Amino acid sequence: MKADKANGKGFSIVACSEGAKSLDGKQVVAKVIEDSADSIRLGGVGAVVADQLERLTGSEARATTLGHIQRGGTPTAHDRVLSSRYGYAAVELCMQGKFGRMVALQGDEIVDVSLEDVIGQKTKNVDPNGELVTLAKAMGVCFGD
Repeated sequence: MKADKANGKGFSIVACSEGAKSLDGKQVVAKVIEDSADSIRLGGVGAVVADQLERLTGSEARATTLGHIQRGGTPTAHDRVLSSRYGYAAVELCMQGKFGRMVALQGDEIVDVSLEDVIGQKTKNVDPNGELVTLAKAMGVCFGD
């Protein structure tokens, strides 16, 4: 961010997930809901990061929490029906004990596909010196290095 400012860029954008963890492994918890299967509700990490950035850079930092609409747009009727089809097919796979598979759309049909066929057996790493990473860095994306 300091380099951006020194190079005349008037702003920087930092994005983080509400599930982001600090170096000590802790997450920011917005609230705890008793008697819930998932009692911890994460939230507020943006404000924490903004405060830390202000301390570290001496520049103003603002946190904005994007909702579902800003992240992906208003769902259409097609989106809603398709997501229901995916969900139904995924539950059916679970009920049939077919694990290690995912649902996909092929043409107009919902099908199940082996995860092994999709991702293979090996981890697919991104080349840190590859074209896409180089492009992202040239556009100002920071990977924490």
